[in-house]
Amino acid sequence: MVDRLRIAILTHSTLPRGGVVHALALGEALCGLGHEAVVHAPDPTGRGFFRDARCPVLSVTAKPVAEPTVALVRSRIADYLSHFSTPAACDFDVFHAQCGISGNALATLTRRRLIPGFVRTVHHIDTLADPQLSQWQDRAILDAGRLLCVSRSSAETLAAEYGAQAEMVGNGVDGTVYTSDPAPGDPDLRRRIGLGAGPVFLSVGGFEARKNTLAIIEAFARLRRHIPAAQLVVAGGGSLLDHAGYEARCCAALEREGLEVGPGKPVIRTGPIAQGDMPGLYRIADTLVFLSVGAGYGLCALEAMASGTPVIVATQPASADDPAPGEALPVEPDDPDALAAAMRASLEPSRRVRLRAGGLEVARAHGWESCAARHLETYASLVPGTAPAATIATGSAAWNTTRIPGDA
Repeated sequence: MVDRLRIAILTHSTLPRGGVVHALALGEALCGLGHEAVVHAPDPTGRGFFRDARCPVLSVTAKPVAEPTVALVRSRIADYLSHFSTPAACDFDVFHAQCGISGNALATLTRRRLIPGFVRTVHHIDTLADPQLSQWQDRAILDAGRLLCVSRSSAETLAAEYGAQAEMVGNGVDGTVYTSDPAPGDPDLRRRIGLGAGPVFLSVGGFEARKNTLAIIEAFARLRRHIPAAQLVVAGGGSLLDHAGYEARCCAALEREGLEVGPGKPVIRTGPIAQGDMPGLYRIADTLVFLSVGAGYGLCALEAMASGTPVIVATQPASADDPAPGEALPVEPDDPDALAAAMRASLEPSRRVRLRAGGLEVARAHGWESCAARHLETYASLVPGTAPAATIATGSAAWNTTRIPGDA
C-alpha cells in the first residue's frame, strides 16, 4: 500500500494533444485513488485547460512566443523554471514529466537540488533535424530517475537507442464519456461538419508525419475509386513542432488526387474539435484510421473502440503492440494499397460486428484507474527517504550516457 502522495504532473500545453489528455486523465484517476495530483501546463492565453478537470490544475504563467520551435521550447522550459523557483512551488512528493519541455525543466531543477529527481513518461520519440531539439529530447530521457512508456514499442526503442529501461503503464479511456450509445447531438454534429451518407473515415491529429497522414490521403484516394461517396475527416492538430513542410506535401497530394477539401467535400479538415464533440465524432465515423507508429493502443484508438467504432492500426515490427485478431485491423503503414484494402474491409458487416465487440472488450480492460495504479510503485521509489531503484544520473553525469545508434 502506497501512502497518500502529492504528485506534480507536468505537460507541455493546455490544448487537447494526446499527452495533455493523458496527463489530465491520470491526475483525475490518481485523485480517485486517494492521492493529490496537480496537473501543470504553460498557459500563454490564460484560458486554462481545454476542458474542466476533476483534479487540481495549475496554469503556469507563460510568455506568448511567435518565433520558431526552438525559441518556443526554450521559452516554455524557462516558464517552468520560473514557476518552480521557490520551495513552496516545489512542495510535492513526486514530480512527473509528460513531455520533453517539462522533462528539461525538471532536469535543471534536480541539478539545482530544488527537487530530488523526477519520473518521465515517454509517449513517443521524434526524429528531429534540429540539434538543439534533439539534445533537449535526449536530456529529458537521460536525466529522469525513472522512465515510463505507454507502448511496448516505445520501451523497445528506449532500450535499443538509449540503453534505458522503462516500465509499461499504457493508456486509458473513460468509458462513461466514450460510449457506443447514440447521443441526441450526433446528427447535428454530422450536419455541422458537412458529412454526407458516407462511409466516413476518421483520422485524428492533423497533418503530421507521425500520424502518417500522407499515407492515409493516398489510400483514401484509391478507396474513392471504388466508393465515390466516401469522406475522410482529418480532425485536430496544433502541435508545438513545425509541420509546415509535411502539411505542404499532404496538400499537394490532395490536389494531385483531385480531392477537394471543405464541408461536404471528400476531405474535411476540422482543426481542433471541442472536447464535448469528440465522443460523437467517433460514433458518427465508420472507421478510425490510426497509423501512428510506436503508439500501441493510443488514446484515439481506445476512445474509438469505447465508442463502438472499428479501428485500423499500424503494424509494429516484431512488437507485442499488435492487436489480437478481432480487436483491430493491422496494416503496413507505408503501403497505401494495403491500407485502402483494409479501409474497404472495415466496412464489411460481419467484420464490423467482430471488430466492434473486440474493441469494446479492449476498452473495458483499459480504465484510467488501472493505468494510474500502475504508476504507484514507480512513484513510491522516488519519494525522498526511500531508496531509488537505480542511481539517478542528472546534469553532466547523465550526458556520460551515450545514445546507441540505431544500426549498432
